[in-house]
Amino acid sequence: MPILESTYTPPYLFRNYHISTIYAAKLRSVKAVPQTRERLKLEDGDFIDIDWSSANSCKSNKVLVILHGLDGNAQRPYVLGLAHHFNHHGWDVAAINFRGCSGEINRLYKSYNAGASDDLNKVITNILSKKKYDSIAINGFSLGGNLLLKYLGEGNDLPKELKAAVAISAPCDLYASLKKLDESRNWLYSKRFVMQLKKQLFLREKHFPKEITKEQISKCTNLYAIDELYTSQAHGYANALEYYEKSSALRFLPNIKTPTLLINAKNDGFLSENSSPIAIAKNNSNFYLETPDYGGHVGFLQKKEATYTEERALKFISSYI
Repeated sequence: MPILESTYTPPYLFRNYHISTIYAAKLRSVKAVPQTRERLKLEDGDFIDIDWSSANSCKSNKVLVILHGLDGNAQRPYVLGLAHHFNHHGWDVAAINFRGCSGEINRLYKSYNAGASDDLNKVITNILSKKKYDSIAINGFSLGGNLLLKYLGEGNDLPKELKAAVAISAPCDLYASLKKLDESRNWLYSKRFVMQLKKQLFLREKHFPKEITKEQISKCTNLYAIDELYTSQAHGYANALEYYEKSSALRFLPNIKTPTLLINAKNDGFLSENSSPIAIAKNNSNFYLETPDYGGHVGFLQKKEATYTEERALKFISSYI
């Protein structure tokens, strides 16, 4: 019955959902993480860029793979903060930039989405081919958290080196969480996502004018419209609703066999209630659920350098190494 009681008690200011979310995304200062970029060439002609950082004090035989969120990349503060924390404690880190997210448009019309677990599998296979690591762990944020949970529960044979995983602020029911983002209190976040994603689509139109038009992009006024126009069609789904249904991690959670921790704050306005599925956690001894009262969306700030989830992820993962 792995329902975990949270010990997260934030400073009073960060009990506010908006302040916690915005500060963590835009104002948090993190130490520089020396990184080396590896370009992973894919069989379909595309590529994924991986930003590597090394353990500070030793040659490591363990690596943490980090998956970013929607409209993110491996340079976001939440990725760098986690990488720094794990590097400091003896881990190498492979921070993934999903297709098209590393500052250079990818070569194919398709890019990334919340269910693209095949790409994660390719990354893990590449890391194992180096024959350097005995232990692998994965940490996914938001969209990357949903992708991670889906990957773990799809029923594929996972490598024995994969010891544990952590998902943070993961929208396990994509459609229900999309509707939460449409609420008036989330207008600012939704508006920003739409603006940034349309900017990327206009860039993609220049490279693939036969696939999508400026007029189509201009008509998109919300995230659902973008998923209906681009995300679903570019990745082989009939429509947005089929994309949400087949990509949502919720239906894969009961099948997870790798020790996995999901941390979703109760005051996270991006997430639907069923993104924190208590009943599933009670019936799957490998799936741990922690729901702090506070934290916002990928917030969890403290009166010290590391966030609560950075410390929590290290402690949970280390218990299985």
